[in-house]
Amino acid sequence: MLKVIIDFHTHVVPPGIKERRAEYLGRDACFSLLYSEPKAKLATAEELVASMDECGIDKSVILNLGWVSHELCVETNDYILEAVARYPQRIIGFCVIQPLAGEEAVRELERCAENGARGIGEMRPDVQGFDLRDNALMKPLIESAIEHDLVFLIHASEPVGHEYFGKGSITPDTIYPFILGFPRLKLVCAHWGGGLPFYALMPEVAEALSNTCFDTAATPFLYRPPIFQHVADIVGVEKILFGSDYPLLSPTRIIDQLALVDLGEEDRAKILGGNAQRLLSIR
Repeated sequence: MLKVIIDFHTHVVPPGIKERRAEYLGRDACFSLLYSEPKAKLATAEELVASMDECGIDKSVILNLGWVSHELCVETNDYILEAVARYPQRIIGFCVIQPLAGEEAVRELERCAENGARGIGEMRPDVQGFDLRDNALMKPLIESAIEHDLVFLIHASEPVGHEYFGKGSITPDTIYPFILGFPRLKLVCAHWGGGLPFYALMPEVAEALSNTCFDTAATPFLYRPPIFQHVADIVGVEKILFGSDYPLLSPTRIIDQLALVDLGEEDRAKILGGNAQRLLSIR
């Protein structure tokens, strides 16, 4: 029996950024990458909650963007933390950092954790300009994330297939060394990890992915519905987190895809909310 639906991948921006979109297109490369197309949607926290009510979503994880600017990370983190305070039963906040800010990034991570953030993301190394394999840069951040029991969510993309706005170059061969370097980190790879779960047919990869999960954000744009069954068969249904990428897509698009797959009700319930509850230790 389904108890709760948790959308693990949504995005919101402060009203001021939505209203002055053109200004921010010129201020940050990540924002420009994602929202230079006029049809790309922006939403506020209030609009997200209204959409949740309409679509029957109980809770949503708000992810920040991979801002290049440390100052914009802080500004938008503040908005997400405020949204969590306004809607504590509906919203779970993830904040974002710019690792190149060094000690300031560590302090920002700790500030967000102390003010209710449950994770860090959506991180975008290719746009933000840092190297996941730079151990000296990443180690202080990851150790702090582990200490504060934060989930680390990273954008991922496919090394093959069609191009699209925001695809990027964070492919499985980039993510895998990071996973090996920080095996204790609770990691979520967005967009099915760019196909990383398929490599878990290799026993050593399956072992390395013990603390890694994959969200379903933007699935209708990327894969046919059997992706749910195939990934469940390879890495286990417990590693799949329902995520929509709202406002890019309505959550119902992914829910409708999942309904087409031959999975039992218990497994559907795990994907739609149970796995997120376990990962975030929430009821």
